[in-house]
Amino acid sequence: MKDFLILFRETDGRQEVHTTEDNNQHQLKWKNWMDPLIQKGNLVGGKPLTLKGKVIYPDGRIEESILKTGAEFIGGYLLIKSDSVDQTVELMKGCPVFERGATAEVREVM
Repeated sequence: MKDFLILFRETDGRQEVHTTEDNNQHQLKWKNWMDPLIQKGNLVGGKPLTLKGKVIYPDGRIEESILKTGAEFIGGYLLIKSDSVDQTVELMKGCPVFERGATAEVREVM
């Protein structure tokens, strides 16, 4: 099996106010989606990322914020084990990240 990195690209929707019930339901969907990946040995790891950070440029300049393209930023990642990029894409179907307008980029690890 190969390793694949999933980059979640989000919009500033993470800053929208959601009710506690909505957040609890969303977290339950994540658990229900991830449990089979864990049981089958596909999920190696992953975490959400904070909205704080720094960008270091080749000229040595340091920006006191995260890198955004428009309003889009990398909001988290997963590391998945699977046989192919196509199988990884299949595993990503039903991921709750899509409910809040995010995209998932699948990249094979060299």
